Amino acid sequence: MLNKVDKHSGIPAYLQIMNQVKKEIILGNLKNGDQLPPVRKMQKIFGVNINTVTRALEKLSYEGKLEAQHGVGYFITSEENIGDEVFSNLKNCIKKLKESDLDLKMSLLLFEEVWKDESND
Repeated sequence: MLNKVDKHSGIPAYLQIMNQVKKEIILGNLKNGDQLPPVRKMQKIFGVNINTVTRALEKLSYEGKLEAQHGVGYFITSEENIGDEVFSNLKNCIKKLKESDLDLKMSLLLFEEVWKDESND
């Protein structure tokens, strides 16, 4: 679920935290109404300063993904679950790419190309 941030990735820690929470929402692991762990626990999970966690959670609140309840915690307010069928299709696509001996970098390049083509339609 939630993992330590990669301090050597070049991506700010608060963005990594935001992306992890968004990913869990999209995958359906965090659902509308679910409460996130307390901020201090998240600080330990992510291995960052408490202010970094707070910044990420505040930005997610601003985006409408979370709601802060004073003295209680943060709750998911987003329903972006892509659904089992879409996730299953994605897994099948990745399986086929691997069977074709395409590495991750090439697969991402192909994915980006298709994404751009679909965006232009």
